[in-house]
Amino acid sequence: MSKAERPVTVWLLIVALLIAAMVVVGGYVRLTRSGLSIVEWNPVTGVIPPLGDAAWEQEFAKYQQTPEYKIVNREMTLAGYQRIFYLEWAHRLIARIAGLIVVLPLAWFLWRGAIPWRGSAPYLLIGLLFGLQGFLGWWMVASGLLDAPQVSHFRLTIHLLTALLLLALTLWLAFNRIYGQTGLRWRQWSALGALTLAVIVVQIAYGGLVAGLKAGHISNTWPLMFGVWIPGGMWTVFDSWLLSVVAAPVTVHFIHRWLAFGVLAAALWLWRRQRGSASGAATLWLAAIVLVQISLGVSVVIFGVPLWLALLHQATAVVMFAAAVHLNHRLATAP
Repeated sequence: MSKAERPVTVWLLIVALLIAAMVVVGGYVRLTRSGLSIVEWNPVTGVIPPLGDAAWEQEFAKYQQTPEYKIVNREMTLAGYQRIFYLEWAHRLIARIAGLIVVLPLAWFLWRGAIPWRGSAPYLLIGLLFGLQGFLGWWMVASGLLDAPQVSHFRLTIHLLTALLLLALTLWLAFNRIYGQTGLRWRQWSALGALTLAVIVVQIAYGGLVAGLKAGHISNTWPLMFGVWIPGGMWTVFDSWLLSVVAAPVTVHFIHRWLAFGVLAAALWLWRRQRGSASGAATLWLAAIVLVQISLGVSVVIFGVPLWLALLHQATAVVMFAAAVHLNHRLATAP
């Protein structure tokens, strides 16, 4: 990587860190039930929080019309509302700042030619995906302002998966610059690496479904659930088994806890085949991170989803995904 290319690479890595941080901050907002405190999407005027008692009373009155206040927080005072409001406001402010950190340097790099216009499509896509994430965030929040005091678990998962797509694109472009892209090479183990990444994405998606359904509280025992290995009636909670698989809390929880071992099996198989090669260390790191993640997931269940442990579990999922992207880059582009 030449000195001239370094600023773009550093920018990409900073953007990747911001994306990862936003995923964790979003998890904190969700776990503290703060995400539905701001009932309007004002991308510009929303930068400034309410000023003065009258403005706060007006904002609180809007919140009092929501299902969350009527069903969950009926006894909440204005002071309590201000606490959750500021958490969600900070979340949105960080997102706005992150957007500026994406858009302004990108415009500068394009203007100065550090990013050639001919190869600018993936970089412009990063900017577009950031804008899409803002819309998806509000689309998710809006689902919790209608009838039930929680957001749609489907919309939450879509929001999460879009963040992963954005993170993968940003990291891949950064790795191209760090290692010097020599062109994609489909090798024998590229397919297994891609499969491992795909299983990780599915597992994280189920983590999003668990979060949206609050299914982590379904059972606080492991490995058994309700005293059995396989709870009865899991596949027939709804008329459609497919709907049960993605919308029944007990089924989603069950799949999420055991699919983790599918991820581990894929990572260990890949490590066994790649040890001693140039990608051996990357496969070992991935397998180690998966083991840590499983341990954290079991701990979250046993200890009843404590805030700090749930956040650590979520952050490790992002690290695991990034490690899988890095491994796939090495498998696909290393000479």
